[in-house]
Amino acid sequence: MLKTLHAASVRVGVDTGGTFTDVVVWRDGRLSNRKVLSTPEDPSWAVFEGLAGVLDDPQAAFIVHGTTVATNALLQRRGGRVALVTTAGFEDVLAIGRQTRRALYSLQPEARFELVPAGRRFGLRERTLASGRVERAVSRAEARGLAARIKAAGAEAVAVCLLHSYANPKNEEAVAAELERAGLLVAVSSRLLPEHREFERMSTTATNAYLMPVMDRYLDRLGRGLRGAELRIMQSNEGYISPARARLEPIKTALSGPAGGVVGARALARAAGFPDVVSFDMGGTSTDVSLIEGAIRRTHESRVGDFPIRLPVIDIHSVGSGGGSIAEVDRGGSLRVGPRSAGADPGPACYGRGDLPTVTDANLCLGRLDPDFFLGGRMRIYPERSRAAVGALARRIGKSERETALGIVAIANANMEKAIRVISVERGHDPRAFALFPFGGAGGMHAVEMAGHLGMPAVVVPRNAGVLSAFGLLVADPVKDYTKSVMKPAAAVGSSRLEAEFRKLEAAARRDMAGDGFAAADLVLERSLDCRYIGQSYEIAVPFVRGPGPAGRAFLEAFHRRHARLYSYSQDGRPVEIVNIRLKAAAVTAKVPMAREPGARALDPRAVVRKRPVFYGTKSLEGAVLDRSRLRPGNTVAGPALVIDPESTAFIPPGHAARVDGFGNLVIRKARRR
Repeated sequence: MLKTLHAASVRVGVDTGGTFTDVVVWRDGRLSNRKVLSTPEDPSWAVFEGLAGVLDDPQAAFIVHGTTVATNALLQRRGGRVALVTTAGFEDVLAIGRQTRRALYSLQPEARFELVPAGRRFGLRERTLASGRVERAVSRAEARGLAARIKAAGAEAVAVCLLHSYANPKNEEAVAAELERAGLLVAVSSRLLPEHREFERMSTTATNAYLMPVMDRYLDRLGRGLRGAELRIMQSNEGYISPARARLEPIKTALSGPAGGVVGARALARAAGFPDVVSFDMGGTSTDVSLIEGAIRRTHESRVGDFPIRLPVIDIHSVGSGGGSIAEVDRGGSLRVGPRSAGADPGPACYGRGDLPTVTDANLCLGRLDPDFFLGGRMRIYPERSRAAVGALARRIGKSERETALGIVAIANANMEKAIRVISVERGHDPRAFALFPFGGAGGMHAVEMAGHLGMPAVVVPRNAGVLSAFGLLVADPVKDYTKSVMKPAAAVGSSRLEAEFRKLEAAARRDMAGDGFAAADLVLERSLDCRYIGQSYEIAVPFVRGPGPAGRAFLEAFHRRHARLYSYSQDGRPVEIVNIRLKAAAVTAKVPMAREPGARALDPRAVVRKRPVFYGTKSLEGAVLDRSRLRPGNTVAGPALVIDPESTAFIPPGHAARVDGFGNLVIRKARRR
């Protein structure tokens, strides 16, 4: 029986970001946190620095880690040397791809990254039919010879993706056994993604194999440095897995860090009485947004860089706009902000090592950051370097320093507002029905202006917003996903058959979770179906409710309603096809408690640190700088004001007011006119 979160006396969430690595610790009934600069050359160095002094007794610590190792390996194309084994005649499926193009009207062909070169793609004489019948079994001798050829080609990992293995994995398992016996890292498509669509299954499996050597080396270094602490790795699907599983399925960690932020946002927003929010995570290099309508929304189609991935992930849309986004003049003479970032090194000009103007430098020039309290005063920054960098850009475009800084912020806001529209308006949701929930080091500085442009009624800035993604790791649960392709008309699949198929997946979930130390009573199982009108190419996920007769067919009505919401029409009389059945299994674990604090209407005079000039529009206004640690529930703060804590700053523009709720959140709305 594995030690679980219930037994740990110290619980730690560690989130590695592009600029900072955040650590949140729950010990003796109290939360504490640390923020250190990330170390891109080896992310484990920053993890160890952040944990210094925390792991006095590693055996008593439970650590959930959100990592960017897989993401960076994909974006930088620094994975392992991969070989592909597939059915003879299908070696070029990856190279052919799909007809879809991201730039539909571009006259130039898209550049393609060849994940597995032709010399490492191997065909095997075998055949499984779509019905699942094995027409030609794998020759063990041929498989052994193939393993020798793959090793001679210098491959570190192998992706095995045979035709129709989702219907019957027997041939894939035979090949995988020989490859594993030869000492190779092996990704097997029928284990990772037992679904139809050959290209998506092959692409996901090959990408997983590409990441296996990288993740294997990283987890080795991490395990040695953590000295026996219980470690879990955050997935992209809102739950965590063991390091052993992460080594086998590293592709599931591709959105590991952003997923922790969405989980934390949902937990805090729901406790505060805001079940419907848009999470807005603005860090140093990028911004991640996700729509939460009571529950976290997931998707099965995503892309990291050039790599299409078909696995259950939180529906997160990312843009290259963050505090470190560089402002520059493009070839047409226009001001551009991002996606190029200054990162952690050299960082924004104010860090003292670089000289390129960034969004952080613009905020500093506008008085929306207090240089004496950056990272709680632990990190010295240089406002004069920000002014010099922004001033140099201002001279190039013929504007004043203040106008240029305002322009940088406005362009960054526009980029991030577009991301929010993608996950709301473009998917049939009105942003005016949602509150904006900003976090990350820079989220609170931009959120109120953006919410105003989008018509969102409230902005909820959580306490310790700069480390919320790490906090989210502490309130996550272990989650596993299971799927099986059906590919039958709904009329031909009775409720009893669906029930039987779901019970098989549930038995597998209980078995796997028991292996991780969780009892059946701890599990929450959610069933769903992927459905489409017969003849369509894409499907929609709808819940499946247990029950015989009409109750078991309620998914059809749910499908028609969701189709109408997404595409503005439905065809109730048209036959519906069930493409896949899906099961999400989550084990409910102990959580960091969230309790309301007693209120105090009177503002502690010590909360106002100073007054300072703040630029807003064409005006220079005097704004208060407040120490957030001295604010109490019931306190109100009128803008313009800066509310600072050691990890982040919230900017309250003029005409707005913030109220501190019982959980320490700043709830910012437009001030009522008297």
